[in-house]
Amino acid sequence: MTKTPQTLSQIKLLRERYYKALPGKELLIKIINESEIPEHVYNSNAIENSTLTLEETEKILLQIDLGRYVNEREIFEARNLARVVEYIETKAKEAELSLSGICLLHKMLIANIRDDVAGRFRQTGEWVRVGAHMGADPKDIEHLLTKMLTTYHASSHEHIVKRIACLHLAIEHIHPFVDGNGRIGRVINNYALIREGYVPINIAFVNRARYYDAFKESDASGATSIMEEVVGRALATSYHKRLAYLEGKHIITLAEYGKQKKLSHSNLINKAHRQTIPAFLEKGVWKIGV
Repeated sequence: MTKTPQTLSQIKLLRERYYKALPGKELLIKIINESEIPEHVYNSNAIENSTLTLEETEKILLQIDLGRYVNEREIFEARNLARVVEYIETKAKEAELSLSGICLLHKMLIANIRDDVAGRFRQTGEWVRVGAHMGADPKDIEHLLTKMLTTYHASSHEHIVKRIACLHLAIEHIHPFVDGNGRIGRVINNYALIREGYVPINIAFVNRARYYDAFKESDASGATSIMEEVVGRALATSYHKRLAYLEGKHIITLAEYGKQKKLSHSNLINKAHRQTIPAFLEKGVWKIGV
């Protein structure tokens, strides 16, 4: 099932509720954003086959010993991405997304991992492939990215969900960097959302199959509906979490909620995934404000 007009109107209403509940509680939102950094890092890196768990990601960011050997690359991937996630929270409000800005984010992301390719687009002879998909010819990258940003800025009349879905599909289709394309693409989603006055999203590792389906659909037909579904649901989840805290609700697990209401847990999980109930993921656990 793909997104429906209800998802889009739901986000409009959630955003209005969010701004109504926000005054005087900006510090609470700052704390929520900061507490989410390990989750953003874990999910984005896990989609790229990192072996780190959420708990291990938190330990690395807190500089606590893991108790097992982890290669240096995974440690830098976690620390660097955390820095980038924190950085865009402020930077997105100050500057429009640009090619030089994207390169700076990439330099921060890949520092100490691949310094030879950090902060620059692929050059002659540097080809990348993801599955059956080949990234754009290196000589076309800057032109295609400029076109991508122009299209994004010219589509301000479209719903934010469609705009972010198209932006994300475009940058991943181009695959402008030698390394770190998926992570940088998901960072750019949030840069654009924060810039436009929306809350950041977290594409959860548990939803990776649907996320991959979105790329398959786009490659096969140019359609964006599955990516719009992925982005729309992630955005609704992010608002539901913040509203549960801002509106002072009692937050319980979905399992607990099911017991109280005598409802099937699997049915509630299904509704949570589809965002037809105001549930949200927190540290990998579905919760709800009551």
